[in-house]
Amino acid sequence: MNGQKVPLASIFGTFAKIGAFTIGGGYVMIPLIEREMVRKGWIPEEDMPDILVLAQSAPGILAVNMAIYSGYRLRGLKGALAASLGAALPSFIIILLIAALFTGFKDNPVVMRIFRGVRPVAVGLILVPAIQLARKGCHSWWTWTVLAASLFAVAFLKLSPVWVILATIAAAVTIHFAKEARDGK
Repeated sequence: MNGQKVPLASIFGTFAKIGAFTIGGGYVMIPLIEREMVRKGWIPEEDMPDILVLAQSAPGILAVNMAIYSGYRLRGLKGALAASLGAALPSFIIILLIAALFTGFKDNPVVMRIFRGVRPVAVGLILVPAIQLARKGCHSWWTWTVLAASLFAVAFLKLSPVWVILATIAAAVTIHFAKEARDGK
């Protein structure tokens, strides 16, 4: 941030723009949030994976959690409020309009085709941050193995992500203490 005080209106406007123009939810917003925060020099690029992990570990909507944390880093509580309102308000207004208008068009073949056409785009937009996060976070064969095992466990074995995370933490702690014991520390 280089010591600059980012105006609350800029924080709100940036997150409102992101919130208004993303289809597919929180994961789709990740690359947009990262691009905006880094491009404007508000948050260093190397901090973004940590922000994402923190936002994912907190309860609630991922994109709003990222907005809250980013806004808080920029301007404290007021920044968190401006960012979260900016991220959530456009979606809230759009969904109200869709709910009001959609009931009359939900069986329209054109509308149904539009939604079917948007689905793969949303999936692709969700995959982009996942791939970027994997490339930034996996620096060895071991981390890629953990990634693959986690993906397999959740996607194919239908294990709860909670159990996968707890097992990973237990393995990491065990490996740490085993290395310390081996090195005589």
